Amino acid sequence: MLQTFVLLVDEDNIKDEKVKASVDEVARYAKECGCDALVTTDLEGFESSFPKEDKCNTLVVCDRGGSCEKLLSDGYYVVGMKHDLNPDEEFKGAKYVFSEIDNVEMDSFVKVYQRYSGEPWEILRTERLLIRETTVEDVDEFYKLYKDPSMTRFMEGLFDDPEDEKRYQRDYIKKVYGLMGFGVWTLVRLEDGAVIGRAGYSVRNGFDEAELGYLVGKEYQRHGYALEACAAILDYGRDILQFDAVQTLVKSENIVSIHMCEKLGFKKVSEVEVEENIYGKEYKDGEKVAVNQATFGKYIKMVRTF
Repeated sequence: MLQTFVLLVDEDNIKDEKVKASVDEVARYAKECGCDALVTTDLEGFESSFPKEDKCNTLVVCDRGGSCEKLLSDGYYVVGMKHDLNPDEEFKGAKYVFSEIDNVEMDSFVKVYQRYSGEPWEILRTERLLIRETTVEDVDEFYKLYKDPSMTRFMEGLFDDPEDEKRYQRDYIKKVYGLMGFGVWTLVRLEDGAVIGRAGYSVRNGFDEAELGYLVGKEYQRHGYALEACAAILDYGRDILQFDAVQTLVKSENIVSIHMCEKLGFKKVSEVEVEENIYGKEYKDGEKVAVNQATFGKYIKMVRTF
């Protein structure tokens, strides 16, 4: 959990009134949000005195690329800070760089910290559900959800070997969540913390719109969880991700899903052919099956415009 903000500022830059005011405002805001805050210009002094056991709970904001690289190499979580005095500064290795630092919301700082620490982002909450990024630890729960044969009647299943699925999920967290900022997420029931399904967005080759997909385990069906989750995710896509339209692909035999998508405002557009099981039965570091081994299925394309 993020507990400490460290603002490491070049000793000449902090003499500037505007820079100092911005840094002081961020420190004040961090304290207001319940974090400790430290403002310093002394990299060596900071590293020599800062408790090593607190690294994992700390986010460092700095305005010098050299300091950023040094701190990253020493295991700190670092975000670059640009201002009027360092517009061309490079922050090699930093996952994020902010400008106008005093206008950044605490949620953004927390998400930066979580991306470094490996904690899943909380995407949103509904009346009964937490929708968050998937973790590798969720995979074992997914196999429980997918064990009923009816779960894969209209959609692809998991890899045969759970270790393949975990390798895939590690890559997914890094390459999809880390680069795109959205993906397919885990549905958690708030009342008891049970993992009940998955839902979210994917991007499919050959299609313009992001694609909504969902799954709710058999024992949790007929309680309206899928509709509740998907309605909230559609609002998130429109309001936060700024999507103009979203598609979903449904097997023509899957009457229940077609009806639910219509309740959500989707309209049938066309029938399309889609490649299935693109990685085959084993996950080999993202290697897809050979073209001559590819399989395809027919789906109804439905679109919801905002």
